[in-house]
Amino acid sequence: VQLQASGGGLVPPGGSLMLSCVASGHTLSAYGMAWFRQTLGKNLEFIAADTWSGGASEYSDSVKGRFTISRDNEKNTGYLQMSSLKTEDTAVYFCAARPGGYYLHNEARHYNIWGQGTQVTVSS
Repeated sequence: VQLQASGGGLVPPGGSLMLSCVASGHTLSAYGMAWFRQTLGKNLEFIAADTWSGGASEYSDSVKGRFTISRDNEKNTGYLQMSSLKTEDTAVYFCAARPGGYYLHNEARHYNIWGQGTQVTVSS
């Protein structure tokens, strides 16, 4: 499977943005999915993950209550809805997938399929 992330852009503090991650080559329902982000000079930071059905999810403390991970397996697309954005949310965001997806994983080493990043900039 290949992943294509999109939806990044410039948004003012307090604003909202939805990122999309389209899977091709295989059905997304065979994979668990996650979102990570990275700023210049820093390691990848876990943001959110879900299971193959979308029935379970996990969030980092930094985004809990503000971000929502979801998916539409019929469209082979995963989403990250971001609300109440802060300047510190500025980063390149990556979607990732791992086969099976029965359990939640919040470490990048568990994911072997990655999309290209999409830049999110939160600034007035």
